Amino acid sequence: MPDSRPMPSIGSHCHELRIVDANKTWRIIYYIDDEAVVILEVFVKKTQNTPQKVIDVCKKRLALYKQ
Repeated sequence: MPDSRPMPSIGSHCHELRIVDANKTWRIIYYIDDEAVVILEVFVKKTQNTPQKVIDVCKKRLALYKQ
């Protein structure tokens, strides 16, 4: 079963869904709104920490969505 955890470093109501595939570990970062679930980023996780570049991209996309 996929695991999810909050991502307060990106924003409130943001989460990271972890999906283990046969050869890769996928991450989906999403934002839960009253009217939608917004996918901010999908990537293959290669390290323990979420790369800062991914966090920055997610913050920008979230800000654009909220405009």
